[in-house]
Amino acid sequence: MSDFENRLRKTAKQRFKWAEREDVTAFRLYDLDMPEWPFAVDWYAGYAHVMEYPRRKQLRDGSIDEARAEVVRATAAALELPVEKIFTKTHEKRPWGRGQYERLGARSTLVQVKEHGLTFECNLSDYLDTGLFLDHRVTRARVRAEAKGQRFLNLFAYTGAFTVHALAGGAVETTTVDLSNTYCDWAERNFALNSFAVGPKHRVIRDDVLAWVEAARGEYDLIVCDPPSFSSSKKMGRRFEMQRDHRWLIERVRELLSPTGVLYFSTNFLGFELDARFTDAERLASRPGDFRRDVHSAWRFVGRGLSKGLQRGDGAPARVERDEEHQQRHQPAKRR
Repeated sequence: MSDFENRLRKTAKQRFKWAEREDVTAFRLYDLDMPEWPFAVDWYAGYAHVMEYPRRKQLRDGSIDEARAEVVRATAAALELPVEKIFTKTHEKRPWGRGQYERLGARSTLVQVKEHGLTFECNLSDYLDTGLFLDHRVTRARVRAEAKGQRFLNLFAYTGAFTVHALAGGAVETTTVDLSNTYCDWAERNFALNSFAVGPKHRVIRDDVLAWVEAARGEYDLIVCDPPSFSSSKKMGRRFEMQRDHRWLIERVRELLSPTGVLYFSTNFLGFELDARFTDAERLASRPGDFRRDVHSAWRFVGRGLSKGLQRGDGAPARVERDEEHQQRHQPAKRR
């Protein structure tokens, strides 16, 4: 038995009991626990999702192939799964502008998972990510607990999991915005799985979030904003980089808050540093109990107040045609 299999067996024995208490059927079993095994293994209601984070040396000498084969074998043995229920993917650096949401295949291996009494559709085969970011489970629970009677806005909404939690918590209005038709449709399916429906009070909007935020009117009591580390979609017509542009984005989104409204802002950008002028930002402890590493950072803001030294409208993301020099100088870290 390899060290990896031994670790996975011990962790799984404890984690399945933990998951039953937590009322979740999608959770992390192994989180790059040992340097020689750079993998993350997640459980999805009877399936295993394995993400490898190969080191350069492993790629050069080919040892990652041997390690991957052992991880698949050990995962099947430790979790008593047929290999057909184990999905492996590689988390690798991507050229500027290529996101993690690009389609990898068309097998469409779908599974429904439970999280605190709610149901979500996950696709284990076709994308780098599955449709549900497990590391945001704690913040989703916070949103649900605070949503009663609130007007909720979900920006860069992906498959709408935050909105489903807000609806379950009693939000009176919800607005869910994402650029992708695929993910807007997916969000609507997640609504339906939980007996919620799109309508005048619960909108799903396919739009460039940056442009939508610039043009938006109205007031929200609770907002979640979880932007990608970078994006340069042709549909947007501009390039967004988290470290460079987050100041503008946070201030613009805060203009949409009610006087006592709450914004949850998060990022998976490696090495991200929040602008020091956001003196009212509350750093959150938002790592779930099944994760060993902090794979995202999150903050809580209350109300519209401008932070010291910031001016409204400053620092808007540049249009692509004005941004080529920046593109060459800065290659942003991957999101997940």
